[in-house]
Amino acid sequence: MTDPIADSAAKFERIRKAHQNEVAEDYVEMIAELIETTGEARAVDLAQRFGVTAPTVNATIQRLQKDGLVNSRPYRSIFLTESGQQLAISCKKRHQIVRNFLVALGVDEETAEQDAEGVEHHVSLQTLDCFKAFLQK
Repeated sequence: MTDPIADSAAKFERIRKAHQNEVAEDYVEMIAELIETTGEARAVDLAQRFGVTAPTVNATIQRLQKDGLVNSRPYRSIFLTESGQQLAISCKKRHQIVRNFLVALGVDEETAEQDAEGVEHHVSLQTLDCFKAFLQK
């Protein structure tokens, strides 16, 4: 028999961890996109894309450096480490699966894109696998 209190605590713990990872995932995904489209990722570009201040970006980049996801030096572009690149690739794939699943359900593309941005951080691997299986049919 399961413990409803423990089950509830575990569910919310998973959600808290997903929230903690959201910012890192969004940043590495955006850094990868900027490098791919413009050849570099600069703090000013990140601030504009996320609608935040330069100090917010700088604090986040420092945290990502500590986590081993990016390399950055003052007045230089921001680069993904191997770990950062792998995370960016994983996030992009997850985002595409969620977006495509929503479109397959009949959600318009713009709404699906916006909704996928939030859902992608919280979807479990099991659910993501079900989305993929649904899309392959």
